Amino acid sequence: MSERRLRALRALTKPVKRHTEPGPAPEPEEAPARAEQPEAGESSVITAALYGDGRRTSAPDSLADTFRQLRAKPGGMAWIGLYRPTSAELVSLAEEFDLHPLAVEDALEAHQRPKLERYGDTLFVVLRAARYLDAAEEVDFGELHVFVGPDFVITVRHGAAPDLAGVRSRMEDTPELLGLGPEAVLYAILDAVVDGYAPVVAGVQNDIDEIGTEVFANAPEVSRRIYELSREVVEFQRAARPLSTILRGLSAGFEKYGIDEELRRYLRDVADHATQATERVDGFRQALQDILTVNATLVSQRQNEEMKALAEAGHAQNEEIKKISAWAAILFAPTLVGTIYGMNFDHMPELGWVLGYPFALLLMAVVCLGLYVVFKRRDWL
Repeated sequence: MSERRLRALRALTKPVKRHTEPGPAPEPEEAPARAEQPEAGESSVITAALYGDGRRTSAPDSLADTFRQLRAKPGGMAWIGLYRPTSAELVSLAEEFDLHPLAVEDALEAHQRPKLERYGDTLFVVLRAARYLDAAEEVDFGELHVFVGPDFVITVRHGAAPDLAGVRSRMEDTPELLGLGPEAVLYAILDAVVDGYAPVVAGVQNDIDEIGTEVFANAPEVSRRIYELSREVVEFQRAARPLSTILRGLSAGFEKYGIDEELRRYLRDVADHATQATERVDGFRQALQDILTVNATLVSQRQNEEMKALAEAGHAQNEEIKKISAWAAILFAPTLVGTIYGMNFDHMPELGWVLGYPFALLLMAVVCLGLYVVFKRRDWL
């Protein structure tokens, strides 16, 4: 390794900003030998194994033993799995396997976009895995970094997905495939990531169907659920779409790097599945946009209906108020006349008039009748 690259790697051992928020606990089947997520202070090495002719030859207890045994038996392959490693552990691997400092820095920082890069004879692949959580009805995304060299495969996980223990178990059960070398492990990992999209696609499809029902059932929280699911679909697109570019990049190197024909078939199958997943996810986004439009239309219609009902209620209330006001005015007229003549002042000329009483009654009747006619013409009664 060049002195310049060594200096760059040693610079990575300085404290770096790492995303240490706790991820969801891995499923039990992800830990055949030891806990998939190490406790604080423990090594981040989940599994380190050496293989020869497609079969496991040893499982060293430390990275140092792994390096020593690999160099002692040329022609073998090391498969090392790490979960959120420290900078010191990654730098140790980088110095042993001549990993590029930029790739090591990406693996430490995480939150990288899916990509494929080649540094000399080493491939560096970033993948975004996904799994559907039935209980929470949401998609959990994980990040996986894979270093593939002539005699080694190093996986660095940032998240519970994918199930790499299952990948290792399947590969060890098919030694003829594992014997094809590190490229076979890479394709098996790609296949696991893409296959992991299938239950996620099914879960999201089920959520969309439920949301469609809730929209027409006027569910109160449906708008929030549409928004949250739209964000998950966008994140899913960001994870799945770059896979096509990654797989095309691998296909382009088939002839140059002499990739076995059987592995080429596997890769083409993975590419087909990735394309199907991407197309489904694109369809989900369009479906959610349509549902959001329909929901907005229905919400607007309901608001218009509510405003119309309020307007009708207000109009009816106004009509009642007008009737009450009209009758109050009609009844107020005789009350006013009676109150005036009921004061009994000494100098009220009508009190001594023989026709005063009939006149007062007639005045009350005329005023009431006149008010009734006025209010009736104005539709207040």
